[in-house]
Amino acid sequence: MIRILRAPLAATAAVVALAACSPGDTTAGTVPSGSAPAQPPSATAPQGDGTLSIGTVLPQTGSLAYLGPPMFGGVDLALKEINEAGGVLGKPVTKSDTDSGDTTTNIASQSVDKLLAQKVDAIVGAASSSVSESIIDKITRAGVVQFSPANTSDKFTTIEDAGLYFRTAPPDKLQGRVLGDLVVADGNDTIGILAMQDSYGSGLADQVTRTAQEGGATVVERVDYDPKAADFSADVSKIKAANPKGIVLIGFEETSKVVQELVKQGLTSDKYKWYMVDGNMSNTNFAKTPKGTMAGVKGTLPGAEAPEAFQKRLLKVNPELAEYTYAAESYDAVTLIALAAEAAKADTGAAIAGKLVEVSKGGTKCTGFKECADLLKAGTDIDYDGVSGPVDFNDVGDPSVATIGVYQYRADNTFDAAKAVEYRRGNIDG
Repeated sequence: MIRILRAPLAATAAVVALAACSPGDTTAGTVPSGSAPAQPPSATAPQGDGTLSIGTVLPQTGSLAYLGPPMFGGVDLALKEINEAGGVLGKPVTKSDTDSGDTTTNIASQSVDKLLAQKVDAIVGAASSSVSESIIDKITRAGVVQFSPANTSDKFTTIEDAGLYFRTAPPDKLQGRVLGDLVVADGNDTIGILAMQDSYGSGLADQVTRTAQEGGATVVERVDYDPKAADFSADVSKIKAANPKGIVLIGFEETSKVVQELVKQGLTSDKYKWYMVDGNMSNTNFAKTPKGTMAGVKGTLPGAEAPEAFQKRLLKVNPELAEYTYAAESYDAVTLIALAAEAAKADTGAAIAGKLVEVSKGGTKCTGFKECADLLKAGTDIDYDGVSGPVDFNDVGDPSVATIGVYQYRADNTFDAAKAVEYRRGNIDG
């Protein structure tokens, strides 16, 4: 069971944030993860070439392309601040951006091949849990750290990863519990679920179902659909026949087509309560939808409220940001990788992995790369508190505590991405 704490707005204001930037190649100036923690490198372990090199495998194309700008923005802001503070191991951190595409293509695998050929030390990505599943073996076999800012599938808690996989996004069991609690609290004693059929969609739907049932509601119909389908009429018809009070939509970009079908069949948001998740909460995907279609729709996004100063720094990196989802998690991923390399005094994947848990908890609290790096250089053990939350990795590379924001769409089919209606914080393990 996950213990959920309802946090007041002010109490979470300094915990999370989000951002973005333009994609493209740039340079800025195996033990099971689920069953055993990564071990610190031995004294005789290779120290690397002295230059920390980070690659990204993030969505420039595909069903999560709208998440690309904020995630690239978070990465680029972190690198800018790291290099302005003197870099890592006395040298600027270098970066190469690549596309993750989605599960309909082989783009992610090709991107990983390119980055490994460049001998990167760590790879940030992918956004999609299914895409990360398809590349994790290739990355970890090469001895490279894989650090996802957005993977939420529960599978990664126990996946075979040589102790080299980490994430700043919490497992879906937390988001699923928050969403399930929300749906029931809104008075929906009957629920329909439309979920994309993959590890992310089906896993999150499972947790929402468990939580809703524990709360006394009944899932009267659940449809796990093919996200590549050209038509969703039959899927929506099954939900219509069950006539639930609340409808949970779990998917990616294809949700815009599902919404069109819901409206067509009379299951509009003014008659039924709709709920969405991090994969489809977007201010761009529904831009062409008739005004009012999304009014009142609620959804959940991992992450606490971004401090205003962080938002301003992000907008300097990319003034045209329309989405903020997972920017803070991307920023924290890069910062933690850099701090782990500093703590290890080495830039190899094994050395970085061996210090990531250590720099995330248990020492002197600090925020930002410069403050934390200065403490490390003075011989002080640190506890990095990120923009996305305290992080505090457990032994398998998951954040042990996380915050989920509840957002609500307005009549113009957008939501305030900078500030949730409510934030709920919970311990991942209970």
